[in-house]
Amino acid sequence: MSKLCLVTGANGHLGSTLVRALLNQGYRVRAGVRDTQNTAPFVGLDCELVYAELLDGPAMLKAMEGVDVLFQVAAVFRHWARNPESEIVEPNVRGTRSVLQAAAQAGVRQVVYVSSVAAIGHDGSALDEGHWNDEAGNAYYKSKILSERTAWQTARELGLWMVSVLPSAMVGPNAGQLTDTMGFLESVRQRQVPLDPGFHFNFVDVRDVAQGLILAAEKGRAGQRYILANEHSSSLANLVEVANGLSPGYRQPPRAPKWLLVCVAWMQERMAQVTGKPAQLLLSQVRMFHGVRQEYSIVKARTELGFSPLPPEKALRSAFVYLGRRSSQPYEDLPRGEG
Repeated sequence: MSKLCLVTGANGHLGSTLVRALLNQGYRVRAGVRDTQNTAPFVGLDCELVYAELLDGPAMLKAMEGVDVLFQVAAVFRHWARNPESEIVEPNVRGTRSVLQAAAQAGVRQVVYVSSVAAIGHDGSALDEGHWNDEAGNAYYKSKILSERTAWQTARELGLWMVSVLPSAMVGPNAGQLTDTMGFLESVRQRQVPLDPGFHFNFVDVRDVAQGLILAAEKGRAGQRYILANEHSSSLANLVEVANGLSPGYRQPPRAPKWLLVCVAWMQERMAQVTGKPAQLLLSQVRMFHGVRQEYSIVKARTELGFSPLPPEKALRSAFVYLGRRSSQPYEDLPRGEG
């Protein structure tokens, strides 16, 4: 009998893509979500839908009955909140500890923990898995750093077999709700980016990340971290070039000086505190991203797991094609590399 896998956050961008990949490869899948009434991501899929709230210990324990492999995908993914410590950092850290405690109690054999390259950081050089970020000014980055450190501490204390995977900015299908990353691509597709902020993000196809998670369970070494990214980052000019390849006519926006970005971010944050509407640009993002490329070494994931991501231009093209038809087809089971 095939292994039973529990995917937390199964209705999210990566979670729903992972559920499809696991089913296609013959695994039995239990899809863990907080809202079991939202069945749209699972229409036509032969998986079991269960309630899985990370901070609900009894519910997590029940969800893990008989589970062989836990794919811990669920997390708060946003950069702004009125109370970032209580809304972003604490839920991610406490949720990590809670879900791993439940896994140990339920006798789960393997845990694939989804962290982020946020826990690696970026400085323009090709960073590898031995690097840890010390950035604490951005709430999301802080939450991912502390959460992964908590995961390793908890796994050691409880004797859990665990690997962590660290994806970069994921793009591609199955984004029922647009993540910040996919929202940025949509704004580029809609020609709604008035200025070039000078950011260089590392984009990777979400289907490649999902396959990387499966490979980590099958081939990964316990106690190891694996970066699931591309080797090179992409500028706004690169995104515009890909978008124009599909629908010509988008002129490259002018480059914004850093002082202007600081002013815009300052105003955005003040307005967000008043209105409650998330700021589109944060001071911490300007400080972290302006003029600094997100480059990574993926040698370890390539050699040990067989991870082989699409180059960023192909991943981005596929994502733009998907965004163009997303309103009628939000969930798709497409072969890798197709839009």
